[in-house]
Amino acid sequence: MAPGALRSLALLVCAEMAAMSLWFVSAAILPEMQAEASLSPGRAAALSSAVQLGFVLGALGFAIHGTPDRYDPRRVMAVAACLGALVNAGLLITPVGGATQVVLRGLTGVALAGVYPVGMKIAVGWSQRRRGLLVGVLVCALTLGSAAPHALALAGGAEWRFTVMGASLLALLAALLILFTRLGPHHATAPRFDPSALRLVWQRPRLRLAYAGYLCHMWELYGLWAWLAVALSVSFAPHLGEGAPAAARLLSFAAIALGGLLCIPAGAMADRWGKARVAGVCLAGSASAAFVTAAGFGGAPWVTVVSVLIWGALVIPDSALFSALVADAAPPDRAGSLMTFQTALGFLLTTFTVQGAPWAAAWLGWPATLALLGIGPVLGVEAMRRLARLTGERGVTC
Repeated sequence: MAPGALRSLALLVCAEMAAMSLWFVSAAILPEMQAEASLSPGRAAALSSAVQLGFVLGALGFAIHGTPDRYDPRRVMAVAACLGALVNAGLLITPVGGATQVVLRGLTGVALAGVYPVGMKIAVGWSQRRRGLLVGVLVCALTLGSAAPHALALAGGAEWRFTVMGASLLALLAALLILFTRLGPHHATAPRFDPSALRLVWQRPRLRLAYAGYLCHMWELYGLWAWLAVALSVSFAPHLGEGAPAAARLLSFAAIALGGLLCIPAGAMADRWGKARVAGVCLAGSASAAFVTAAGFGGAPWVTVVSVLIWGALVIPDSALFSALVADAAPPDRAGSLMTFQTALGFLLTTFTVQGAPWAAAWLGWPATLALLGIGPVLGVEAMRRLARLTGERGVTC
């Protein structure tokens, strides 16, 4: 790629990483918020799942309206990042754990719907042959950004407001960076408002199977990311005592960040060996790691550390591949809307897993809850096997 293209992509990656730091703010600061104001399990879950629900509503609106395909996606992303920064900062001046904060977290999700899928629209415009790598780099940035609140929480200690302010400042930086990027040679603009374009999901088998694999992947992903630190604190408590929360937070950051870094080589391999093939391998490995983590829960900490790191490494790299598969199968001028619609459906599913995980843990225990998360990728393996056959990928190992 030309130097100008690499510069634009580097700025896009930095902007994506900075803006997505808003996502898991509430999960990262939840222990400190609970110490300051007694929160019920339902309210604690609502603070996390509100982001997912807000993202779904925002993404559905953008997809139906065709916003990423009809307007300059750089401006859309910049405005969304600014709005996300402002509503996130509202946590500093509202009652801790109150209904207003739940609403603010929902509005943060709406804003992030203009960041993540819109960023993918920008990325796929730079190449057709290397989309696995391009979207993989972007999802790496998303993942590192999602892990950032845990690092901010470690730096801020008991002062959770430091994490909130840090994430808002990063989002404002993202809005500035994205305005200095350029659009790629394969960027296409939709000429008019046409919500019927979403029917292509049901009309084209390749899109259907890519959506199916993504939904199976999302069943697991955000349930794990949102509650991993909480679950690990319980698992480590018998062995580490008061040090369990800090160890759980550090391991959660490491596992999420490791998965983000592996998005890049996974994307490169997918461009060479087939996106459905590599996605199927990731799904199979992720499911296996989920079951091993559940089986070793509460046991020797080193066993849990190893299994969680493997799970975190494998749970996210396929996410980029599902988006790239949709971009490959979609008309160029509708790719942004169809990828946005894909994420809307996926995050709608995550509202149930994120909201339901603490209730399932209270009823069944964390080991069984973690094992339930592994069911999604097991089903996704079959969708990728069929898609690989349809696209002519051979030697698929699932």
